[in-house]
Amino acid sequence: MPPKVWKTLSSREVYRNPWTRVREDIAELPNGKQTIYGVIECAECVAVLPFVNLDEVVLVRQYRYVFGENQRWEVPSGGIKPGETIETAAQRELREEVGYHAGRLTQVSTYYPSKSIVRETGHLFLGHDLTRAVATPDETEFFEISIFPFAQALQMVVDSEIRDSMSVILILHAARLRKNTT
Repeated sequence: MPPKVWKTLSSREVYRNPWTRVREDIAELPNGKQTIYGVIECAECVAVLPFVNLDEVVLVRQYRYVFGENQRWEVPSGGIKPGETIETAAQRELREEVGYHAGRLTQVSTYYPSKSIVRETGHLFLGHDLTRAVATPDETEFFEISIFPFAQALQMVVDSEIRDSMSVILILHAARLRKNTT
């Protein structure tokens, strides 16, 4: 039997910017007690692992402010803009971050990057049949772009060199799918 649902008694916005909303809720637990619950809301997001050929992928590296890091590689990813489909957002992020268009996008997963306090849904794609496009990064994006053998990207996940959940999950899905086709 599934756990009983919590009841939201009140909710107040604590903070908002164009990308994030933070709210504080008072919830009633199944036993009748109340608890405070902080929730961070983000737009849905997409990520694409672009294959330039059967055995090589394009990854990006950028400064990640939250962790103060600039050495980790990741897949092209970003938020879905209002009115965009997930496929349109995936193509836009691919173009913005690495300068490619995918002739074929294959969705491999939809998941929650965090299941407790962050309300966000991620949609993961493999990109194939790439053609060059003009890269158009947002004004806050500064990228290094490189092509890696897929085996190296997978090893970077295994060695925890690649750590963000979208990249890790996407590369592991790609490895699973590649294993099933060989």
